[in-house]
Amino acid sequence: MIEVAGITKLHGREVVLDDVSLTVGAGTQLALIGPGGAGKSLLIKIMAALVRPERGTVHVNGEDMLALNDVELARARASMGMLFQNYALFDFMTVEENIAFPLRQAGKLGEGEITERVAELLHQVDLPGIQKQYPRELSGGMKKRVTFARAVIHEPPLLFYDDPTAGLDPVTSSKIFILLDRMKRERGVTSVVITHDILGVRDICDEFVLLNHGRVVFRGTRDEIESSEVRFVQQFWRGESDE
Repeated sequence: MIEVAGITKLHGREVVLDDVSLTVGAGTQLALIGPGGAGKSLLIKIMAALVRPERGTVHVNGEDMLALNDVELARARASMGMLFQNYALFDFMTVEENIAFPLRQAGKLGEGEITERVAELLHQVDLPGIQKQYPRELSGGMKKRVTFARAVIHEPPLLFYDDPTAGLDPVTSSKIFILLDRMKRERGVTSVVITHDILGVRDICDEFVLLNHGRVVFRGTRDEIESSEVRFVQQFWRGESDE
């Protein structure tokens, strides 16, 4: 589903991503982990062709994302769901209008079914009855859940999650991870999940990619990461320090 090869991205003279290559198979849920500033968020933005690298290639579902024009990119992104750290909610829209936006853009469902889907998703993320509120009336954790609902409501085959449980309490975080797992098992979606919650993703992801200083330092399954003899890999996975 996704293949990136030789991705290098600079910020000024600083190398933020350094010759990164990886693939994500169809139906795979991949966890992208690593310390802050390792380049995780930047990498998924490059996968979605929201940011262009200095070098490298990006193919999604067989298409060269960096060669598409604006119209072709809009079509390709219609098959993606994206949850990013800054929420990206429309302030002038209600919660219901924000979540329903992808469905109304597609124009395939009636208003009654759209209303039902929005209500169902809000219930699943523990926010029932807030359809008529505006983003400015919500806490950061509530905005995160609304953004999650908008990303998944049109059931895209490819999902990018940038720290979907940041700022959420443990119970709500657990429900979000359950939803991620359900979408993979029931709908066969392909997803890339950035997270610092190792406990939350270790049972629901098929593969783990560990970035450090813009480079891939590990790629493999849970069994492989737990048996790794690389000190940094073990420290990060177990949440240990040198002290």
